[in-house]
Amino acid sequence: MDKLLIEGGARLHGEVAISGAKNAALPILCAALLSAEPLTLTNVPALRDIATLLALLRQMGVKAEQSGDTVVLDASGLDNPVAPYEMVKTMRASILVLGPLVARCGEARVSLPGGCAIGARPVDQHIKGLHAMGAEVAVEHGYVRARTRRLKGARLFTDMVTVTGTENLMMAACLADGETVIENAAREPEVVDLANCLVAMGARISGAGTDVIRIQGVERLHGATHRVMPDRIETGTYLCAAAATGGEIRLTRTATSYVDSLVDKLLDAGCEITPERDAIHLKAPEQLTAVSIRTAPYPAFPTDMQAQFMAINCVARGAAVIRETIFENRFMHAVELQRLGADIKIDGNTAFVTGVPRLQGATVMATDLRASAGLVIAGLVAEGETLVDRIYHLDRGYEKLETKLAALGARVRRVS
Repeated sequence: MDKLLIEGGARLHGEVAISGAKNAALPILCAALLSAEPLTLTNVPALRDIATLLALLRQMGVKAEQSGDTVVLDASGLDNPVAPYEMVKTMRASILVLGPLVARCGEARVSLPGGCAIGARPVDQHIKGLHAMGAEVAVEHGYVRARTRRLKGARLFTDMVTVTGTENLMMAACLADGETVIENAAREPEVVDLANCLVAMGARISGAGTDVIRIQGVERLHGATHRVMPDRIETGTYLCAAAATGGEIRLTRTATSYVDSLVDKLLDAGCEITPERDAIHLKAPEQLTAVSIRTAPYPAFPTDMQAQFMAINCVARGAAVIRETIFENRFMHAVELQRLGADIKIDGNTAFVTGVPRLQGATVMATDLRASAGLVIAGLVAEGETLVDRIYHLDRGYEKLETKLAALGARVRRVS
């Protein structure tokens, strides 16, 4: 099993390009199921989750050709609307095939998904929405089974803000009969990127990026070409890494508009951030100031950046309070940070972090994707060597992490 060996103490300097967004690419890949014509996607990141989803689509009868960061999908031969447990057990995003399959094929059998162990992420909102659109839906033997002659437009209200739920129902509604209105919809940029791709395929969608999305169903969608948006979580991770190490970096193929809430907190911490066209320049202070955060749905501070920001608070001047409101098990990295010498106390969904003069290298274990990134950032500033175990989590969501960090001057390498 691969591990990441980090020798701390190097300040990050230089320039690195940000990859396409995993959380945008996954639903957009699933959108190919809605059309019998080819969908061409560019800026698709080379990640384990992407490879897993492409394998899943291929076993459904979809032709998928990949060249560099370009993927061409042809679902004209779609003949097996099944997502088996063996292929989706590691990836929550696999549930995103449910809506497109029901809309296009009139049936689907999709295993309940897996993913990071960060708390309950039920699919009941997906099921509730499809049922309201006229589908017969049941959960049997660990699978969601859905069937309908044709979905019908409906007014849908999600009990909670759910990104994958919004995306699944929006895709399903594209081929439904009549108008569908999704209220309390997720507003994330990745939802907007999916909507932009669907519109390019002939869908009629308005309101993406707000909490009310309207979709007028059409008979069919056609092929299109779409470029996946930059990964805002990768962007934020490198910004936090540079801030923690007292470095100065320039990130290209991204923009501050994707990470406004994080930029505000980094400015409060003492960083200088200069937005450029399709780029971000950050210069860190000699000593960061601790900053409190509270995670919440977009446009508030993202839960996917909580672990990385906790890592920089560990070496900042002062104390900070971190409140996690999205997932109940998302402080598992705190115990690992404590192994490096961090001063963290946990009380329910709240972490109290007091900065220390220095962290010390140790062996730590990644528990989920973003926790892994937080541990890497801590390792970059710790004295001596830090060994991060279970980095298969990192490979799910960060493209060439050690290569990009090394290009910025970090002393990091993958070991078996």
